[in-house]
Amino acid sequence: MTGLQHIKRAFTAPDPGRLRLRVSTRAVLGVGLAVAATELAGLSLVASITGGLAAMLALFTVADPTVRRQAVTTALLPAAGFPVLALATVLHGQPPARAAAWLTVVFCGVYARRWGPRGHALGIFAFMMFFVTQFLHAVPAQLPELYGAVALALAAASAVRFGAWCIERRTPPPSLPAPLPGRGLARPTTRQAFQATAACALALAAGQLVSGDRWYWAVGTAWWIFVNTASRGETLIRGFRRVVGTVTGILAGLLVAVPVAGAPGPTAVLVAVCVFGIFYTAAPSYSWMMFFVTVMAGLLYGLLGVLHPGLLLLRLEETAVGALGAALAVALVLPVTTHTATDAWIRRAVRCVHDCTTTAARRLAGDETADPAPLAAELELLLGRVRLSLAPLVHPLSPLRARKARARRVIELLDVCAREVRGLAAVAADPQASHDARLAAACGRVEAAVHALVPVRPARSSVATEVEHVPPHHPGAEAALGHLHGLERALADLAHPVRTSPRAPLVPA
Repeated sequence: MTGLQHIKRAFTAPDPGRLRLRVSTRAVLGVGLAVAATELAGLSLVASITGGLAAMLALFTVADPTVRRQAVTTALLPAAGFPVLALATVLHGQPPARAAAWLTVVFCGVYARRWGPRGHALGIFAFMMFFVTQFLHAVPAQLPELYGAVALALAAASAVRFGAWCIERRTPPPSLPAPLPGRGLARPTTRQAFQATAACALALAAGQLVSGDRWYWAVGTAWWIFVNTASRGETLIRGFRRVVGTVTGILAGLLVAVPVAGAPGPTAVLVAVCVFGIFYTAAPSYSWMMFFVTVMAGLLYGLLGVLHPGLLLLRLEETAVGALGAALAVALVLPVTTHTATDAWIRRAVRCVHDCTTTAARRLAGDETADPAPLAAELELLLGRVRLSLAPLVHPLSPLRARKARARRVIELLDVCAREVRGLAAVAADPQASHDARLAAACGRVEAAVHALVPVRPARSSVATEVEHVPPHHPGAEAALGHLHGLERALADLAHPVRTSPRAPLVPA
């Protein structure tokens, strides 16, 4: 993918219902209101920046499946953040104790992801409260106003999110796929807790060698690289993209943040643009998200009166140190190969194809309780996770040509499966749709193709017994059969790249 294609993908990626646009705009309003509230309360610049970051984190990380749960998680953020904020300020002048405390927060924050979206959000908020005290050099005497700023900012952001513009009431957020299972050290959250702690420890030690004042950027880099990754390859690619985003952000900072030099009006406008960019590009492009994060950091340093070109270059050095720490950690501490993670996600996607097919067939057979639409939506999310796990193999810099071809073929065939499943679900949703006895045979062939790839649960009922008295050759049946035949072909073609050795040459079917 060329640079121009990458830019186009980041800003023209599909946005069903303009959800990303609306969420990004709401984030600007929420963060803006939070900062305005802290300023009107007469709090210091340090407190206002802390409040703005707290509001942004609340709007960015809280992703529970219902509005009620989102509100509860947001209300719990101070419970996770305030003790960490106090601990970080108290230990600010005691480097050994500060390092031990922060690494403990890192481990607990990653381990908490096993409790789903709420644990994920609380863990990130706790980590970032420790980070912000290092960024702003906060001391215990500032704790009361920092607490007030965070509380006021969260209230302002909540007023926008749950009151003035509650997008999720009409457009519920998609439920993220559950993490891959495991026990003990093989459990993803446990494994990543050890990996992230090791990465942050390496970043902390090496970062202090680079700079005794700005070492925390290395720790922050190592932490964020481990968010939403599951394998060694994913983590390495995420580190690479973070460095790319930081480099481009620094170049933009030299052209934008340095000349602005902390002027309040222009800085406020540019920070608002960066907040919008962070939210709008987070899903399609991690590099672009990091670009906006880096530019925003430069603008905030300008407000604090410490910005200069050397500081931006130091930011790049610390980012590289953090990325290197993450790379070493995933390679040496409980590593999980890209193939292992990818294989597990592909199997889950194929099982979901099977469930969609059988549910749609039951709906067409007259079972009004069977609804394939939620399963089709789940399949889209699973395919997104498959693409993420395969990203290291299809990356332009990947030297593994056979595995790259295999990965691209898998993505292509799974996309075909998703398209056919969407079509089948649409036919099943039509109250006039029907089918004929050929549907049972077609479903049987799809099920056999799935069984050839992965073991699945048996269907809850037999389609054959339900359809044998239905008149044949109905248009709905013809459409459903077309989608089932497409699924059968795609699943049969998928068998070769999935079941053969990942290092073997891919021979197109």
